[in-house]
Amino acid sequence: MSENKKGAMGGHGHHGSGGPMGGRIVEKPKEFKKTGKRLLGYFKPYRAVFIIVFIFAVLSVLFNSLTPVYLGKITDSLFSSFTKHIGVDFTFVFRMLAVLSVLFILSSLFRYLFQRKMTSISQEIAYTMRQEMDLKMSRLPIKYFDSKTHGEILSRFVNDVDTVGNSLSQSLTQVVTSIVTIIGMLAVMFLISPLMTGITLLTVPLSIVLTMIIAGKSQKYFKAQQKELGNLNGHTEEMIGGQIIVKAFCFEDKSKNIFEETNGRLKKSSLMAQFVSGIIMPAIKFVSNLGYVAIALVGGYLAIKGKVTVGNIQSFVIYSKQFNQPIVQTAQMAGILQSTIAAAERVFELLDEEEMPENKDKVIEAPKGDVEFKNVDFSYEPDEPLIENLSLHAKPGDTIAIVGKTGAGKTTLVNLLMGFYRVKGGEITIDGININDLDKDNMYAMFGMVLQDTWLFSGTIFENVAYGKEGATREEVIEACKTAKAHGFIKRMPQGYDTMLNEEGTNVSAGQKQLLTIARALLRDPDILILDEATSSVDTRTEILIQKAMDELKKGRTSFIIAHRLSTIKNATEILVMDKGHIIEKGTHSELLKQGGYYSALYNSQFD
Repeated sequence: MSENKKGAMGGHGHHGSGGPMGGRIVEKPKEFKKTGKRLLGYFKPYRAVFIIVFIFAVLSVLFNSLTPVYLGKITDSLFSSFTKHIGVDFTFVFRMLAVLSVLFILSSLFRYLFQRKMTSISQEIAYTMRQEMDLKMSRLPIKYFDSKTHGEILSRFVNDVDTVGNSLSQSLTQVVTSIVTIIGMLAVMFLISPLMTGITLLTVPLSIVLTMIIAGKSQKYFKAQQKELGNLNGHTEEMIGGQIIVKAFCFEDKSKNIFEETNGRLKKSSLMAQFVSGIIMPAIKFVSNLGYVAIALVGGYLAIKGKVTVGNIQSFVIYSKQFNQPIVQTAQMAGILQSTIAAAERVFELLDEEEMPENKDKVIEAPKGDVEFKNVDFSYEPDEPLIENLSLHAKPGDTIAIVGKTGAGKTTLVNLLMGFYRVKGGEITIDGININDLDKDNMYAMFGMVLQDTWLFSGTIFENVAYGKEGATREEVIEACKTAKAHGFIKRMPQGYDTMLNEEGTNVSAGQKQLLTIARALLRDPDILILDEATSSVDTRTEILIQKAMDELKKGRTSFIIAHRLSTIKNATEILVMDKGHIIEKGTHSELLKQGGYYSALYNSQFD
């Protein structure tokens, strides 16, 4: 919005795939404990549901944990039949198989219910976060948007909330099932053989240590991969967006070389990242297999001694195989959890931003358009004053033109009038009422704005113009477009007023976009008009036509015009010449020319 306040550069990278912990880069949060506690607060409305979900998880693990026991019983029955040379008891075997089928079905059913409910809760939390952020956006002052890039805000709104929602669903499901599985498996394994349980537990620390070491080694390669992916995306986007310039300056070969170099580095870092992280599972399998060998040896010895059956050994091997997996997965969840907390932290930073002051209730029923700045002081930074002790008075129907070099404070003056920024000293009044005491909806309804930076959204031409007035009819929109000299080019469009504009508005020219925004302001029929270089993108002939329309529009309305082309403000009631936040000259066009000062020199320089 402001010509004096530049947006902070450098958005945040995306939170996609590319790390050792389940394919993502682990971003460390600044305040893990505080953010984690705040995130848990979102689960409070679902405490009763969590109890049910936990019961589903326990039942799923319970039924799954019983299956190796019945498999062991089948093995014992068959082993007994062969060693004792008696017929196979098929009735017993089929009965056990029937029980196993029921157990598998029940385990799968409760796991499905558990995962579905967990995903539902996670997405509800993400939905709540987005609702809070959307509400927050309407309460944030313009200075927040001036200090952040659009990409950074969008990243928090989309990527970070997605990360929180998806990671919560994934990590909470995994953690709950892993903990219940570990406890359940340990209990059954201990009942079968405390000695073999001890051997299985010895392999666990080794698996976790191996996971953490290899994950740590692969981290640098994943960071390099993500960096090069960002470079490649940035280069590709620039080249596609600037094809005309690329071709005009014969940059194709150089662009191709940059692409190939970046793509080569991405390939190298991706290969190394995938190779190193790919070692994790084979290493864990190797440790697990050592455990299986030890269990087989000890189990065989115990079977000979008659302390366990062959079926018990088979059940135990299955348990030990299932036991290692949730432990390793829980270790991997540490990385995902860090990413989740880091994303939540960025969301909470936005939610904690300072809001606009509370809306007041004073309204002006019949605005006259009497605007006065009384000894106004303002600065973007505390130690860098921009506007000091500025006073001006625009009477109803006056046209106040503001000129000056870039950075003089012209747009800042308009931002202060609109209440986008609060003055540091003095006051601004409309019809004698301080703008800080006015109801914002009532106040903004008085203004019509046409800015140098045009803004159109993805929709029809009619919808874009009708944005200026709620419930605008087609006849009103067409009349406003005729006044703004936009009707002619609109009728030549493929679907006329129903022609779709894309998000960037690239299917209309810069001048046509300006005409549409002028029509939007005309449709609003404002009491106070603000024109910030409103005709900067139109040709001279169209500018003259618009100027006539503007002269008609300005009748009986207070107008503030920021202009660089001084020929457009000759008829202004008063012209203010600004420099470094101060009004250094003021008067009518002819008066300022007679003074022979800054304005006179600036005006004459445009015609030399």
